[in-house]
Amino acid sequence: MKKLAILAGVAGLAATTMLLASGARSAGDDTKLEQLKGQGFARVAIANEPPYTAVAADGKVSGAAPDVAREIFKRLGVNDIVASISEYGAMIPGLQAGRFDVVTAGLFMKPERCAAVAYSEPVLCDAEAMLVKKGNPKGFKSYEDVAKDSSATIGAPGGGTEEKLALNAGVPRERVIVVPDGQSGLKMLQDGRIDAYSLPVLSINDLVKKANDPNLEVIAPVLGAPVYCDGAAFKKGDEALRDAYDVELAKLKKSGEFAKIIEPYGFSAAAAMSTTREKLCAAK
Repeated sequence: MKKLAILAGVAGLAATTMLLASGARSAGDDTKLEQLKGQGFARVAIANEPPYTAVAADGKVSGAAPDVAREIFKRLGVNDIVASISEYGAMIPGLQAGRFDVVTAGLFMKPERCAAVAYSEPVLCDAEAMLVKKGNPKGFKSYEDVAKDSSATIGAPGGGTEEKLALNAGVPRERVIVVPDGQSGLKMLQDGRIDAYSLPVLSINDLVKKANDPNLEVIAPVLGAPVYCDGAAFKKGDEALRDAYDVELAKLKKSGEFAKIIEPYGFSAAAAMSTTREKLCAAK
């Protein structure tokens, strides 16, 4: 059954590619794409949250999301990407203000975000996790468990999905601690300043691997938390650029190159190919 589902998804991608290609041709005079070709690069917002995004000591940008974006923009005639690190809560305002051309940062699709930006088709999918002290002393399995413990605090990226999930589960604002980056969240947990730190599963696993600290434990997936997918986010009004991006993304998925880019980072190409922007933006 799984093979049939994947084959059906591939067939759907072929149809999508044909439809998008016709749309892209009608937008051949897209001024935004021509602008990016002229300047030779696209400005992308990232969060420096491996394996979604990463910035090496020499400034080189990598991670699954930028690697996909870099390949697609090359195919569109834009030679490179230039990244700026941003908190999740600042990404959409920065995009709307013209500080970025696209967000490629694990910015999960949700109806309110879909209303604010023009998403590509899905790129990366993941579930939620919590990082806690070894033995999970407070017995957390869900965000609701954190809410029920009146002394418990949880760290999460500002403006990110995890912050919203914790608040929606009933954790009071003062007990949801905004953390600027993964290393800060790890240190706060190790120092006992928070009781849990929440990020997507792959991001938490990357932190734990690098920390090599036997006193840590990963709770994954968080019970009751949905599986999310991101997409490249473009400014409203740049739909022609988004559509051209989607054409190349569909080609990557169909050829198998997409899997070769993201699966070494631990992501599933089949997961991204099993759903659509329309479904994710309509999800409650």
